[in-house]
Amino acid sequence: MSTNKQHSPFYNVLQRELHRMVSRRLYFGVCIVLPLFCIFFMSTIFGNGQMENIPVAVVDQYQTALSRELIRQVEAVPTLRVTHHYVDAETARKATQAKEIYGYLVIPNRFEEDVTGGRQATLSYYYHYALGISQKEVSTFLVPIRAQNHPLFNPDLDYSVYLSNPFFFIFFQVIILLKTVYAVGSYIKFRTGDEWLATAKMNMVTALFGKLLPYTIIFSLMSILGNYVMFGIMNIPFSCGFWPLNLTSILFVIASQALAVFLFSIFPAISIIISIVSMVGSLGATLSGVTFPAPSMYAPVYYTSFLFPVRHFVEINQNLLYGDYGFAYTWWNFSALFCFILVAFGMVPHLKSAILSHKYENIK
Repeated sequence: MSTNKQHSPFYNVLQRELHRMVSRRLYFGVCIVLPLFCIFFMSTIFGNGQMENIPVAVVDQYQTALSRELIRQVEAVPTLRVTHHYVDAETARKATQAKEIYGYLVIPNRFEEDVTGGRQATLSYYYHYALGISQKEVSTFLVPIRAQNHPLFNPDLDYSVYLSNPFFFIFFQVIILLKTVYAVGSYIKFRTGDEWLATAKMNMVTALFGKLLPYTIIFSLMSILGNYVMFGIMNIPFSCGFWPLNLTSILFVIASQALAVFLFSIFPAISIIISIVSMVGSLGATLSGVTFPAPSMYAPVYYTSFLFPVRHFVEINQNLLYGDYGFAYTWWNFSALFCFILVAFGMVPHLKSAILSHKYENIK
């Protein structure tokens, strides 16, 4: 007890939390192992960066030398792999619905006669919406003209350029939300909230800062490591330096922690709030604008997306990575991330009252 009096309340709370961290292997797994796994997973999931050997089928209703030549052209496309040959389109359609294949090409009867006779000759192709290649890419083996693509910032059409970095932070946000909620809520769960506040001299802001600072540092270091692996080791092209990326990542970590504190302060029952933050993290993946363009979303959903830190982080990162167009284009996204911190501060008195009331300790 005499040792605590020699230090500030902040130091005492920090020391108390560090002791909890090193005494439980769960903390090491969540704070270190899971983020490292996410970095490894997102840096290797796309392989060489392009989809290959997607199983497709051919429905050859013509059975001539010309149709066999068309099939050879399809088989020469590295993205596709012809695994089935059917004689009727209905069988191929059922196979597509069963996901035995992801698309099929139909060569109709009298195809060669139509071509040589100058009449309109049509090749029909059907593909599952999740196939992963666009209509223009599919059409390159159906027409005698080879398409030329000149994509900006991604000349190799590498999926990892666009997806590895944002997907890592989408998964990372879920980890941050869950760990922050557990770190704060464990005092209510184990009925030690009074001791926590007493250590902080009843100052809730000091209690939160001392408790969350170690996780802020660890998660910030993990985000910096993720940036280094993807943009340094993997050589994903980017238009800015590492400092803007890393500072933005640290701000994202703090904003995500603030969101977790805000959500927990609304209803400080850890058994329920864990499910809520899991849902929030999952929605962040959908509403981030990575898997579907945010401006094309249904209007209420589009405006709801701004309630998630990852949405603003993706906007800022896209600005930095693809052109570094300047602060003028993303100042409001930075402001939004700071607003998450301010809103969390506004809920601090409610959180303190909830801890002192003890009414949430018996909720299972």
